[in-house]
Amino acid sequence: MIVWLPLHAQTSGISGAIGVSSELVDRGLAVSPPTPILQGALSWTTPSGWSLGASAATEIRSPGKVSEALAQVSKYWSLSNDWQMRGSLLYYDYPGNARAKYFDRSEVGVDWIYRDILTFGLSGICLTNGDEHRPRGAADVNFHWPLAWHFSLSAGVGVAQSLLAPYGPHGYGRASVYRYGQLGLSWSYGRWRMELDRVAADPGSRRQWGNLVASPWVGTISWSF
Repeated sequence: MIVWLPLHAQTSGISGAIGVSSELVDRGLAVSPPTPILQGALSWTTPSGWSLGASAATEIRSPGKVSEALAQVSKYWSLSNDWQMRGSLLYYDYPGNARAKYFDRSEVGVDWIYRDILTFGLSGICLTNGDEHRPRGAADVNFHWPLAWHFSLSAGVGVAQSLLAPYGPHGYGRASVYRYGQLGLSWSYGRWRMELDRVAADPGSRRQWGNLVASPWVGTISWSF
């Protein structure tokens, strides 16, 4: 569960989005300081279900540094009238972000999607920085429900093995498991979208991660094309 511009597309062709968020959040952890973040995303989807996407983000106060870059390849399959399946390969890089340099990684994910309302996903994660490359896992459940007057309600919960394992006299220990969640309200009109999310992680995360725990509230405004 990631609070940034989405890369998936529902129809074939090229699409994209530009937006500003109050913070970049990745599975309950803040990968940027609580400062306005400018984001851009672009994706290309084929009629056969393949999707290629890329996104980048930078702090508005430091526009010359790329805080986060993401590349994604996905394939959609239709399982029935109500269900879809998606396989994804993602690569995350934080070239100008000392706060998140240990989060550089590749991910393989599988999602099951019910009518764009309910999504259940499993991910395998491998770090690409440092000396510790033991694979990690994560599982997420996300819910989206349209409301009246262009509003929508979203909610999500997940569990993941931490990307930073403790280091002791015998090398890296086992990565701990932590839980996180999100509850959000969004408003969309035409190409514009505004969203406010309440983000939370279990109490142990604050003791383990300190200032990497996300702010309680994260806001985003974006324009799609």
